[in-house]
Amino acid sequence: MSETKERDPSRSITPQMLPGETQERTLARLSLRPEVTAAATSIEYQRGLFEGQSLDDVVRELETQCAAVQRGDLSRPEALLTAQAHTLDAIFNKLARLAAANLNEYPVWGDRYLRLAMKAQTQCRATLETLANIKNPPMVFAKQANVATGPQQINNNFESSTHARTRETQSEQNRLLEQTDGQRLDSGATGQAIGSDSAMATVGAFDRTEDGGR
Repeated sequence: MSETKERDPSRSITPQMLPGETQERTLARLSLRPEVTAAATSIEYQRGLFEGQSLDDVVRELETQCAAVQRGDLSRPEALLTAQAHTLDAIFNKLARLAAANLNEYPVWGDRYLRLAMKAQTQCRATLETLANIKNPPMVFAKQANVATGPQQINNNFESSTHARTRETQSEQNRLLEQTDGQRLDSGATGQAIGSDSAMATVGAFDRTEDGGR
């Protein structure tokens, strides 16, 4: 007569099959659910602390807490981080005391304890920073992006483009100056004689033969 092995509620879960789902697919789905894996790990580490824990009940509780976070209720994560920061601080102080007790006679072990203490202190600080970011999310300043339709040509040579714009501006100024002050710039234009002094208005031809003896 074979003995029936009693089911351990802390190590097994009651599978709930979906319509049209095979048993193999059900087990595969459950094995990848975060609530199931986290519940199994939690029970394993808490063995001896809570007797008679049911894996099914722990999974259901984790489902409730995950649903609360998805709704925006972060009270549980905030409490979790606060408790973990206190735990890490206790680990830091314990290791720091062990380091102080061993530094004189056993400096190697004292150094190891001190290094572990500083790791715990670093994790405690990081946990508190995460908690602070949850309570007061940092502000994010985003630059405005220039979005344009159609092809764009980008000239990365700033110096050459600056010189090109300078030459174009100078050429435009010269064209405007020629249009507005063309008469002053045209040295070959004939001006009107001044009528107040007719003797000085025109100059006669110079006869070299008559004035050659002078």
